[in-house]
Amino acid sequence: MQSLPSLLPENPLELFGEWFRTAVADQSMTNPDAMTLATITATNRVSARMVLCKEIVSDPGYLVFYTNYASSKGQQISGNSHVAAVFYWDALGCQVRIEGVAIKSPPEESDLYFASRDRDSRIGAWTSDQSMPIATHEELLNKHLEMHERFADDEVPRPSHWGGYRLGIESIELWHKGAARLHDRARWERTLDTDANTPAGFRSGPWQSARLQP
Repeated sequence: MQSLPSLLPENPLELFGEWFRTAVADQSMTNPDAMTLATITATNRVSARMVLCKEIVSDPGYLVFYTNYASSKGQQISGNSHVAAVFYWDALGCQVRIEGVAIKSPPEESDLYFASRDRDSRIGAWTSDQSMPIATHEELLNKHLEMHERFADDEVPRPSHWGGYRLGIESIELWHKGAARLHDRARWERTLDTDANTPAGFRSGPWQSARLQP
């Protein structure tokens, strides 16, 4: 992986996309699409967990992940849509930090991705009331068997409580490991507001960039 170019690109998401594709192609990493997603709780505390990035759209600039809308993260996004995400690819010496706003993906987009998942995973989305307490793991496995019986002769539709989020990117920082800890680091920022009348669900201003000291 090469360091950042001397002349920083106007749109950082094209370079981010290149880094992401390189990470996915590197077979030494089990989950190159994994990212830490941080949300804000109702008591203004930070909560973080790993999710999988399923798509990066450079223009207008968002990434997509999927989850249970009723989960802890889903409820937190409903209460405060400002989120942050981090990718770290140790094998490539790269890190990407993102801050922005999460909005629900269009239903047809979630339907299309859900249909691409294997059948067992689709049934699993019906099985788990994500983040809710359960007495034993065996109880969860029994629920899964019950759902298999429920959909034994039918297609498995996407449950309304499960779907995608588009994380509209307001700022992004690209970091490349350097010798003597003199890492190459740059940050881009722009204004971003949600707007249901746009195809992406938000509108944004031009990017402003700055190279940062490590």
